[in-house]
Amino acid sequence: MNDINDAGLTMFHKKLSPSASLRARSIFKPALVIAACGLTVSACASADTTRSGFLSDYSQLQPRTDTVRAKVAQHRNPQLLAPIEAVWIEPTVLVGDIGDGFSDEEKTVITQEIDRRLCFALSGRFDIAPQPDPSAGRLRAAASRVRPTNAVGSSASAVANFFIPGPLGVRVPGSTGGLAAEAELLTPDGQQAAAVVWARDAQVVGTESPSLSRIGDAHQLTGAFADIVADAVTPEGRPKRDNNGEDPCARFGPRIRPEGFVSRVITGLYTPSLSGGTPEQKEPEPEPR
Repeated sequence: MNDINDAGLTMFHKKLSPSASLRARSIFKPALVIAACGLTVSACASADTTRSGFLSDYSQLQPRTDTVRAKVAQHRNPQLLAPIEAVWIEPTVLVGDIGDGFSDEEKTVITQEIDRRLCFALSGRFDIAPQPDPSAGRLRAAASRVRPTNAVGSSASAVANFFIPGPLGVRVPGSTGGLAAEAELLTPDGQQAAAVVWARDAQVVGTESPSLSRIGDAHQLTGAFADIVADAVTPEGRPKRDNNGEDPCARFGPRIRPEGFVSRVITGLYTPSLSGGTPEQKEPEPEPR
């Protein structure tokens, strides 16, 4: 996957005089911030929590009213959640027509990153089963929509953000992507203890970085989805778990990718291949003689 394209980024490598930098700021910042703020509301509204049919039951879902950037509907059964101490995370799947226009590699990167983020979010509250376990709860997840990130708009955003300091970036309207996903936690005997239907688009003024990858925004939003799922499935008052220095999520890849952070600082662009996990590869079994 070609995530980084040097075309359109040569401005980063030119040294600007103070006066030129000041002029650039005066041009880029007002125009982009005004345009972005004017379209932020419509960008939020475009996220859709359409039910895909993946969950075992949708009848008890209720919309959450305490979320701003995402649309969320969820269900929690405290009595069923309380006794669950261990969770097996099933591999995330794709449902619906999500795959239109995306390569097999891009689909795999998205599903693996959801697995990784779910494990990180849940490992502080549950034991993570390394394999299916009849005594463990079963977490099922699916991505139901991936809205592609626009590479041309992202290049322009990266150049603009070079001149606009601050923790929030500005994106070219119409260039942002998004993600919709669903998850449920089933008890060992198959009852639905909790469920979530979630959708969110990257904002034109926000913390998601522009990306030249079509899945750049969706990849960044997997962490937000995992946090909502963890909040929904964790029993009230459950203390944080001590994993005794061992990472139960090691098989999903490292928790921190310094190379991705460095690349983002230098280019202003998010690169999924440098920021996500790389699942551990199993040793091939020897061929029978």
